[in-house]
Amino acid sequence: MLTLLSMFYYICLRRRSRSGTRGEALTSRRAVESGQRAVLPVSVEVEQYAKEVLDFSSHYGSENSMSYTMWNLAGVPNVYPSSGDFTQTAVFRAYGTWWEQCASAPPPFRRTPKGFHSQDYIELGFEEPVYPTAVEVLETYYPGAIVQILACSHNPFSQNPPTDVRWEVLWSGEPTKVLTPQARQFSPNIKHINFPTNLLRLEVNSSLLDYYTELDAVILRGVKERPMLALYKMPVIDISDLSNGYFDKLPYELIQLIVSHLTLPDLSRLAQSCKLLHQHCCDPLQYTQLSLQPYWCRLSDASLGHLQSRCTLLQRLNLSWTGNRGALTLTGFSSFMKACGLSLVCLKLSCCHFLNEACLEVISQTCPGLQELNLSSCDRLHPQAFAHISKLTRLRRLVLYRTKIEQTAILSILTFCTELRHLNLGSCVRIEDYDVVASMLAARCRSLCSLDLWRCRNLTDRGLAELVSGCRMLEELDLGWCPTLQSSTGCFQHLARNLPRLRKLFLTANRTVCDPDIEELAASCPSLQHLDILGTRLVSAASLKKLLQSCPRLLLLDVSFCSQIDMRVVQELSGLFPNVAIKKSFTQ
Repeated sequence: MLTLLSMFYYICLRRRSRSGTRGEALTSRRAVESGQRAVLPVSVEVEQYAKEVLDFSSHYGSENSMSYTMWNLAGVPNVYPSSGDFTQTAVFRAYGTWWEQCASAPPPFRRTPKGFHSQDYIELGFEEPVYPTAVEVLETYYPGAIVQILACSHNPFSQNPPTDVRWEVLWSGEPTKVLTPQARQFSPNIKHINFPTNLLRLEVNSSLLDYYTELDAVILRGVKERPMLALYKMPVIDISDLSNGYFDKLPYELIQLIVSHLTLPDLSRLAQSCKLLHQHCCDPLQYTQLSLQPYWCRLSDASLGHLQSRCTLLQRLNLSWTGNRGALTLTGFSSFMKACGLSLVCLKLSCCHFLNEACLEVISQTCPGLQELNLSSCDRLHPQAFAHISKLTRLRRLVLYRTKIEQTAILSILTFCTELRHLNLGSCVRIEDYDVVASMLAARCRSLCSLDLWRCRNLTDRGLAELVSGCRMLEELDLGWCPTLQSSTGCFQHLARNLPRLRKLFLTANRTVCDPDIEELAASCPSLQHLDILGTRLVSAASLKKLLQSCPRLLLLDVSFCSQIDMRVVQELSGLFPNVAIKKSFTQ
């Protein structure tokens, strides 16, 4: 036995001592299989920062400035290696689980793959296409949100339209919570790909973070020559000896229940195994809910055509992030909606840049019962396209965050869609007079439950007073970064007195919020759960203590940059009220 082992070891040594090409191939293969870097041919490694921000799903900042916007990720670092809250960084709109706990949060979709964690994304273009050897992300505050890095075969700066767009995952992981909010350089071991790229996509999940994550720059390292990667065959499973046992004897409903736990790709694979399972996997009852967002990089007109016959009973559809760079066309989308839109009550189209006015017209014609429409960050839709939404008179939830909707269109929508419960107009910079919009909401949408007016630039105390007097069912109101509201007019106290059901109130960056406003909230809004008063200079520890005592359901209180509230006060209040997450950001 010892002799045989010795001979085997000798043969292995001989094989290792053969030509360098063979040795490099073996090393390269091991690197691919283990997720490590492969051995590269002799070539100069190129290091480059992002040239341009091409697309993103959300950001904390304004559409008309650079503070906290995704555009800060282009170019060299502005802040790194400093840590803290800096306006020169890129910050996404949300963090933690607070937004999922609000009344405005829609129910999740069934069948979302367990490995899909992405909540936001940003796409970055670089000058030179390279075969990536490393990607480095400079995180300056509360790191750990990145869950996936992808590379694209398409050159975003090419004048020729793409004929075939291929995305490849360079790295993926689960959401993490880093123990310290300090800056770090995140450089995971990436997979090597067989095409050069100058288009990267970062996807993030901030649900485990205690505050907003901030990114400063992204570095792409790579070589211009193609690295030598050994190909290896995937294992083949022999199913010739498998049988269904007594599975076909189970009741039809029980098999349907079992099959309902499969993800969409598994459902499609199982449908090819036998006639019985094909029947179950193609049953329209399996497709009453369909989220195609996790498969955004593979979805095409052909994909929708394949699903069309199965989705005749479809009620909830999520196409967010899909169809960009020519993957979906008006023809493919229209055909699917005409076949499957009759029963739709929910349609999510966030960041779908293939949409045009004709697409919205098709939706208005084929989805008469639609109750929820999400067009978040569809910032390339022409303003006149939004007029078609007014035909969807059963709408209860409408998300228009970061769109180019104009005043005429939103007033038309509010005139006819009187059943609205949730409305998001955050960062809609084309609306000229929010007082007029507030007046229309008060007159036509009295059952409104949540309203997001984040960064609306011209809402005054008059419009706010009219709004809260007419929409007394409001539970959520986001007035963050609304600079024209002044506490001296009494508008915030009037708000508190008129909205006794209030659970979430964002008054972010309103420097005039003062103790009487906080005390009125304590007296009138006992159900308050989320309060953001970031940036006020006029709120004391005593009024905050009174609020915490009067609002036992309070979960989140953001007092960042409140000049009268230092870390000592935060620590004292946190000790007295341990169930409340009191947020205080810092810079250094």
